[in-house]
Amino acid sequence: MQKRLVKLLVLSSIALTTSIGWAQERRENKADQKFEKYEYINAIEIYEKAVEKGFKSVNTLQKLGDAYYFNGKLTEANKWYQELFQFANEHQESVESEYYYRYAQTLRATQQYDEADAYMSKFTALEQSDSRAQLFEANKNNYRSDIEKRSNRYEVEALELNSEYSDYGAAIFRDQLIYTSARASKEVSGNKVHKWTNEAYTSLYASKIKNDGTFEEPHLFFNGDGKDINQSTAVFTKDGKTMYFTQNATATKDEIQQNRFKNALLQLFQSTLQEDGTWSKPVALSINDPKANNAHPALTPDDKWMYFVSDRSGSIGQSDLFRVAIQEDGSFGKVENVGKQINTEGRETFPFISSDFMLYFSTDGRPGLGGLDIFMAKINVDGSFGTVTNIGEPMNSPADDFGYYFDPKTKKGFVSSNRTGGTGGDDIYFVQEKKEISCKQSIDGWVFNASTRESLVGAKITLYDATYTILDSIHADDQGKFRLTDLDCGKKYRLKAEALGFQTREIAQTMGYELNAVEQVEIGLEPIQETITADDDLFKKLKLQPIYFDFDKANIRPDAAAELAKVVEVLKMYPTIKIDVRSHTDSRGNDAYNMKLSDRRAKSTIQWMIEQGIDPGRLTGRGYGESQLINACKNGVPCSQEQHQENRRSEFIIVKM
Repeated sequence: MQKRLVKLLVLSSIALTTSIGWAQERRENKADQKFEKYEYINAIEIYEKAVEKGFKSVNTLQKLGDAYYFNGKLTEANKWYQELFQFANEHQESVESEYYYRYAQTLRATQQYDEADAYMSKFTALEQSDSRAQLFEANKNNYRSDIEKRSNRYEVEALELNSEYSDYGAAIFRDQLIYTSARASKEVSGNKVHKWTNEAYTSLYASKIKNDGTFEEPHLFFNGDGKDINQSTAVFTKDGKTMYFTQNATATKDEIQQNRFKNALLQLFQSTLQEDGTWSKPVALSINDPKANNAHPALTPDDKWMYFVSDRSGSIGQSDLFRVAIQEDGSFGKVENVGKQINTEGRETFPFISSDFMLYFSTDGRPGLGGLDIFMAKINVDGSFGTVTNIGEPMNSPADDFGYYFDPKTKKGFVSSNRTGGTGGDDIYFVQEKKEISCKQSIDGWVFNASTRESLVGAKITLYDATYTILDSIHADDQGKFRLTDLDCGKKYRLKAEALGFQTREIAQTMGYELNAVEQVEIGLEPIQETITADDDLFKKLKLQPIYFDFDKANIRPDAAAELAKVVEVLKMYPTIKIDVRSHTDSRGNDAYNMKLSDRRAKSTIQWMIEQGIDPGRLTGRGYGESQLINACKNGVPCSQEQHQENRRSEFIIVKM
């Protein structure tokens, strides 16, 4: 009887344990379903109840951490990632490499930087080809000190208009601050809670900026498609007539543009300002990928390019920056990924482009202070990018920092963050630059024979600023090498290289933004192989660019001086040559006026060469007005600008060798 009782108790215990196990498994499955539908708040509640009851697994702890991580709650995520690694170690279970990275991010967010670097080193060992690992490995010894050097340049102050909900993504439209908010408002019908964040769906709000810099009470700015939909991150064209913004995809019930769990994807929309001051119904942009997220538009200052964020096919990381040309008729060109110089395997998001073509964006793929940090890179004329640089504290913090807006003229702007001490989930902060960073760089260069690649010993290098003011002049050493120092970060310079028997060459150089960086420059000079004889025109022999003058002026412009310097070089190489300077105009304008103007320009050209050290006795010249046209574009004949340009020319005729 006793044995039978014991057996029954054992069977009962097994049944109870099995029942509990099944219950926990059902609970975990339910939480997993919520998680996969991006209902993170509901998933957190179920997972945490399971953990409280003693049920833990790698899956549960990973997803608990992720649910907080993807909501920007990095401190809470840190707690669960820490438990994840402890649990995995105790039970000798493996953890995916991505969690080493996420845990490191949350360790930075809690300012445990040494521990964060230790986990980044483990991540690097596991994922050596990952750009995040490579960037960490290249900068692990100096990224914190580099950030410190760029810090403490700004004052940051929370705006009073922040609510207890999330407010972010500020921009200026006329005299108003336009931003995104999840605040409850009677103007927005529904205010249904979004299960990702447990806050109301976001809308675009506006606050008028007062003369003293404070803000009036916020009001709904735009809610084009009504309730239960997110709208955010507006940007406006220069004329203020077109607004681009982010919104959940909209469609009919039969054509729902949603992911497999019926969570509407983000897309880019456009609205135009009507004559009555209202905005038109939103229209989805043709560049949207219907199977991916497309969000956070930004425009270049000339309105010719749109940058945006997407996780579409072909992305390098979890979300990348893309760009697309905007045609004159408002249509779009081909979407292109901005490339690996900007994008990483992490998250790149919230681009902004200032009036000086500086790209600012947030990323968690580069070494930083924690969460999303704001970085900047110059957009060059050819569309390439300068050095990517962390903009430092207090713009960046251990939390997520994003939604940057800055006016380089007023030195004022805004940043969004979920940093400690805020009013709501995300808050908007006013930013003012108080001191410019002392950022200097150098150029290490090499001048060589472009035909043989032999070093040009003693070549002369002249450094100009963007206005052609001479800043420095040095000579290459016995290996053709030279160094220029104390150059300002971000500035444009021009370098001219000269050597006897070679064509002078001039290059443009835009410096980056990395402190104490050394730019490498190579300048190849072509040997002068032309045979020069009497009656030759040096303009043609040297293949000079046109010598331009300002309208009705005869003074030598900086760009003209760069071309005339090549003529001077030949005169110095061949000290017996004498030349006749002949200046010509096109047929437009009065004949007598053109004759006088061209004569003034010829004499101004001669005087400039004399000032460069050429003997006046070697120079003659005069103006010919429109008396020697080289095409049929005489008075009264319709011609193109290009045809008239052929007649506006300078000649440098050799009269004696």
